[in-house]
Amino acid sequence: MQQKNYQQEILALIHSGLPQAELAEKLSDYHENDLADALAALTPGERQKLYAVLGVDTVAEIFSYLDDAEPYLKELPSEKAANVVSHMDSDDAVDALDDLEEEDKAKIVGQLDKDSAEDVKMLLSYGEDEIGSSMTTNYICIRKDMTIRQAMSELVKQAGENDNISTLYVIDDQGLYCGAIDLKDLIRARDYTSLDKIIVHSYPFVHDHDQIEECMDWISDYEEDSLPVLNAADQLVGVLTVQDIMDYREEESREVYNKLAGISEGTDDDLDEPLLLSMKKRLPWLVILLFLGMFVSSVVGMFEQIVAQIAILICFQSLILDMAGNVGTQSLAVTIRVLTDEALPMSEKLHLISKEVRVGLTNGTLLGVIAFGVVTFYTMVLKHYPLPYSMAVGACVAIALMLAMTISSFAGTAIPMVFDKFGVDPAVASGPLITTVNDLVAVISYYGLAWLMLIQVFHLA
Repeated sequence: MQQKNYQQEILALIHSGLPQAELAEKLSDYHENDLADALAALTPGERQKLYAVLGVDTVAEIFSYLDDAEPYLKELPSEKAANVVSHMDSDDAVDALDDLEEEDKAKIVGQLDKDSAEDVKMLLSYGEDEIGSSMTTNYICIRKDMTIRQAMSELVKQAGENDNISTLYVIDDQGLYCGAIDLKDLIRARDYTSLDKIIVHSYPFVHDHDQIEECMDWISDYEEDSLPVLNAADQLVGVLTVQDIMDYREEESREVYNKLAGISEGTDDDLDEPLLLSMKKRLPWLVILLFLGMFVSSVVGMFEQIVAQIAILICFQSLILDMAGNVGTQSLAVTIRVLTDEALPMSEKLHLISKEVRVGLTNGTLLGVIAFGVVTFYTMVLKHYPLPYSMAVGACVAIALMLAMTISSFAGTAIPMVFDKFGVDPAVASGPLITTVNDLVAVISYYGLAWLMLIQVFHLA
């Protein structure tokens, strides 16, 4: 599906010279995410004029969609930056402030309005792996002793500041969490209905100091727009929205991908990233892989005499190495995903190893049969070797392929499990190691089998 690019339209409007009121009205038709995309194409001076046209509420919404708000906040005087941050949702404000240096962050936080400062300081007090660091204070809260009419009135009152209104959270006069009300149930309720009858008292919740990673699968199972976050005293302190969950999942996936790719820091490259920073993120594992590659090369050197006697073998070395690497990477990806379940029993882990080995063996056998036919044909027709010689080489490649794929499946499953058992991040440590193990397995399987079959048994050399 082709998406319409609104950035050029927005830039054309900004540069059109329209009166401020008319420009503001036309820009209000565009989503804040598209307006955020357009900011990068403007000069600092043009952005300053645009902020004045749009107003602080809209600017705050736009800043919530910026991947990196630091350069834009630093363009503003600290009091204006604080005003923008004050109008952002608390979780978005914390994300924006996290991009700043500590001195700049402290200056802006010191100039926030009282309510915003309290919310931001509360969220900043949590560890980055705790639920509280990802929650928002943008929610509707009503007391359980209200009538239906009073609850509706409170909803309308709070909706001016908080737009997460699909679920209303209920507390008692001590601030203790009592349950939740679906907005449609409140709308349908009659004046004479008791508020208690439409409260879902068993509505799920999480605690602010819970670890995000441990709770995320459980949270996702409920598929709710938001979940209440309670403190140790069971008082409502915030909510975790579906957007917060999606943001965490995206960040988690990005970090795992970077680790599997051998990038040391859990951040993404982009076109504007300095060369030295990109090098710093990639170089550590590349240095390690360089020395591991030298070790593999030395093992290949041990089979130099075999290659010298049967030179055709070198043609199929990359085939064995590539297929072993592909299978190992597939098993690694499956295992990393399974290991995210902390409660997975050992019996299930052993079952996974068994399954991956069987998958590797079955696929290796099928591909080995195909490789036997192709290699035999290639060796006999294109290289003009006799049929028995060609079949022997084809059989050697086929069996080596089957062995390499089977063992690589085992390695790709067992190695990350061993790392996980000893508390080492399997994603960051397994990828480079499995690459080397698979190469070793492929080289030893291929040339060891060639020595045994082609030289010792068939005497082809």
